[in-house]
Amino acid sequence: MFGRRKERTGAVRQTTGQDLELAHTKEPKEAASHPHKQHHPVFNHNGHKVTKGIHPDGESGRKGVHPHHFLRISARSASKLSMAVNVLWPFVPAAIVVRYARPEAHLWIFVLNYIAIVPTANLIGFAGQELARKLPKVFGVLVETFLGGIVEIVLFMVLLTKNNDDPASEKYNNFIPVIRAAILGSILANVLLCLGCCLFAGGLRRDEQDFDAAVSEVGSGLLMTAGFGLMIPAAFFTSLSGNTTVDLDPEQLTDKVLTISRVTSVILLVAFLLYSWFQMRSHHGIYDAVLEMDDARDQDRHKDLKKAKLTLTECILALLISITLVCLHAVFLVEGVEYIVEERHVSDSFIGLILIPLVEKAAENLTAVDEAWDNQINFALAHVLGATIQTALLNGPLVVIVGWGVHKAMSQDLNFDIFNAVILILAVIVAGNFLRDGKSNYLEGALCILIYIIIAIASFSYPNPIHGAAGTSKASLATGAGAEGGHKIRFLK
Repeated sequence: MFGRRKERTGAVRQTTGQDLELAHTKEPKEAASHPHKQHHPVFNHNGHKVTKGIHPDGESGRKGVHPHHFLRISARSASKLSMAVNVLWPFVPAAIVVRYARPEAHLWIFVLNYIAIVPTANLIGFAGQELARKLPKVFGVLVETFLGGIVEIVLFMVLLTKNNDDPASEKYNNFIPVIRAAILGSILANVLLCLGCCLFAGGLRRDEQDFDAAVSEVGSGLLMTAGFGLMIPAAFFTSLSGNTTVDLDPEQLTDKVLTISRVTSVILLVAFLLYSWFQMRSHHGIYDAVLEMDDARDQDRHKDLKKAKLTLTECILALLISITLVCLHAVFLVEGVEYIVEERHVSDSFIGLILIPLVEKAAENLTAVDEAWDNQINFALAHVLGATIQTALLNGPLVVIVGWGVHKAMSQDLNFDIFNAVILILAVIVAGNFLRDGKSNYLEGALCILIYIIIAIASFSYPNPIHGAAGTSKASLATGAGAEGGHKIRFLK
């Protein structure tokens, strides 16, 4: 009761300063007789009657689908950065046409579909944000973060279904190294690039930004836990692959690593469910207070409140259209990966660690950077750390479990090579150190971005294993080791 009264008072004070008095706000008569119940106002800040179950901030004042309003609001997007991305929409039909009209133009198909994913992913992010406005604060942020990860899940699943790691097959396509690299690349893109851009953007307008420990400590702790869990199968394989004191042939070692990966994936999924319950149910009050505080210091809140909003039906329609297009472009993009690797000599590591995460995280990054720029650093961290945790605890393990279910898991495990394992752990440690003191500035953001650039340069030079080399076992296929015990790797020309 008291928290709600305080929230209303804060809202009135804030909007008064912005000439947005809640003059139309009226409480139901039942509120006086039931003071323990919390009710939304009958009318919101724009004078729109609030629909039952819809948060006042997300009320559009309309119902159904209105094509003109739908297109105008979607084109406006969430911020100026997101609106600028919408100029890439012409690449969407162009990518589809080239795919069917010139199927032999592999490079053009890859490039056009790579670019086309950016505006479609941006629409997913915007529709998710509009939907989140209509929900309670914490639940809305979780839903928005999950929808932002849809592109990642789609790309992972397409890579998995297109994978054929039998060297004897005419349709040999071993995308497992790309999937492994993409799992870690998504984490790196969030904890280094996106986090760095948020800290840098927020630090440009103020000396320091303060964020709440409820967001930073829980997030960094879960990141360390997830990194530890993801690295266990790799540590197990590395310690036993060259160990002459144990009687274990490569096939047995591969089976054991695969079993450990599956069990670890199930445990990480349980950790994700616990994390979601912690945020939405048992400790949601803490996060509600933190996010309400961020709303109060949002420098553009009065403008956001005045903006026209999508209806619930329009949000769902936008999500259906954008997810369908993302799936289509993801399939076309993956079809060109083999050409890019074999003919253009781009490494699996660079595609997985850098190229795929950049395009799949574009919309999330723009949203988080805009929030940090508007002094909503807790919202920005919630999106950055939430997306990272989702990749580590949900999306990555989900690939292993789905591969297990569709019998494409003989090589899909969590056996990351040493290069990927080391940079993941170091990235988590660096991000945790920057978040430890509860303050940030542009220097910390710039350092995170520079570290990411160094990793990108190293991954571009990282050699590919010789897939399907004679005498190469399944265990050695993932690491580049041949039957003779040496490392068979192909350096890029």
